[in-house]
Amino acid sequence: MFKKILIANRGEIALRVIRTCKEMGIKTVAVYSTADKESLHVRFADEAVCIGPAPSSQSYLNIPNLIAAAEITNADAIHPGYGFLSENAEFSRICAENGIKFIGATPEMINSMGDKSSAKEYMKKAGVPTIPGSEGLLSSAEQGKKLAAKIKYPVIIKATAGGGGRGMRIIKSADEFDKAWNDARQEAKAAFGNDGMYLEKFVEEPRHIEIQIVGDQYGAVCHLSERDCSIQRRHQKLIEETPSPFISDELRERMGQAAIAGAKAINYEGVGTIEFLVDKHKDFYFMEMNTRIQVEHPITEEVVNYDLIKEQIKVAAGIPISGKNYYPQMHAIECRINAEDPKAGFRPSPGKINVLHIPGGHGVRVDTHVYAGYTIPANYDSMIAKLIVSAQTREEAIVKMKRALSEFVIEGVKTTIPFHMAMMDDKNFNEGDFTTSYLDSYDFTQV
Repeated sequence: MFKKILIANRGEIALRVIRTCKEMGIKTVAVYSTADKESLHVRFADEAVCIGPAPSSQSYLNIPNLIAAAEITNADAIHPGYGFLSENAEFSRICAENGIKFIGATPEMINSMGDKSSAKEYMKKAGVPTIPGSEGLLSSAEQGKKLAAKIKYPVIIKATAGGGGRGMRIIKSADEFDKAWNDARQEAKAAFGNDGMYLEKFVEEPRHIEIQIVGDQYGAVCHLSERDCSIQRRHQKLIEETPSPFISDELRERMGQAAIAGAKAINYEGVGTIEFLVDKHKDFYFMEMNTRIQVEHPITEEVVNYDLIKEQIKVAAGIPISGKNYYPQMHAIECRINAEDPKAGFRPSPGKINVLHIPGGHGVRVDTHVYAGYTIPANYDSMIAKLIVSAQTREEAIVKMKRALSEFVIEGVKTTIPFHMAMMDDKNFNEGDFTTSYLDSYDFTQV
């Protein structure tokens, strides 16, 4: 087992990793930018190293500084958390070259799944259902139009190096194709330095369902069932839950086995997620694989009583998994609490938290790095907390979430708490009747 782990991240996920390391008897090293000097992950780690100024390109994305921090503190492993360098093949490779264990996927695994067209080919070979579309990247708009006519509109074009909805356009007719093609390529080039595009059939009325998987170094892979991440705005998740109100036991089993097959296709090692789109007919299609821990991992932990961070560390240390699959014994919901103003288009609201009261009680969990007097920097993602509740049924979980949200007091900045309160009273949400586009027509002025 590792003696000391450096956490190459910030905020709540860094604190989350530190807590598990302490329970496992492993020393921790926090890294921080000058903007994060007062963050809780810095306070609770055994050691802390400043790795640069506020911009993430000069700190949390600065590989030489991270490796230097690991070397001067004698850390024998690095946990990348999520975001930043968690799915960066170069970082994984450099860690290995410096004798530091990267607690995550190998460079080969990251590259296999990081490029969407490559990932799709691996999944097709493994027998995982994929969305009809282009074989590899499109060479021109004309090629795209011919394929769209064949598989029929609507279609969607996506940047091969995309993420967060950038470099993506839905096209409903041939007349729209050229403009959408040019706009998507320009956006992708600016965001990712890569304007490679591919095309797929647009799945109508989709649910975003992901399967949590764990693979060890000896070829064993298990799944821990699904999470429903369909409540999202502009491809950014806001509420997640497990089990999905849309998924049957039979479909859960088929999706779980497909996820295992996909992970085995690349000999996957570590904790990961296979993401699917599920249409109104309950046909499911591979979307992407995340070769890291997810923001929403706590809801899975709550319904199967399983520490996913601990399992990540154990797998990286060469400890085999049990190999059995896990199924939800309860219902859990997570609300992402962001420092954003829902009434103003979710405009970021950085600043000082003057008053903070965190909810508690049976079945209530809050993962956060903030406290009263903490100043939220404007340099990073606006998520400041995750509120997770678990109960015996979905109905009880919704009631518990409403109660917990009513106790969550944050003064000094705007947050998404009012939006979540409104969603817990929303008729369609309560009935489980929603898709990934549900919030496209939602009236946020009412929250």
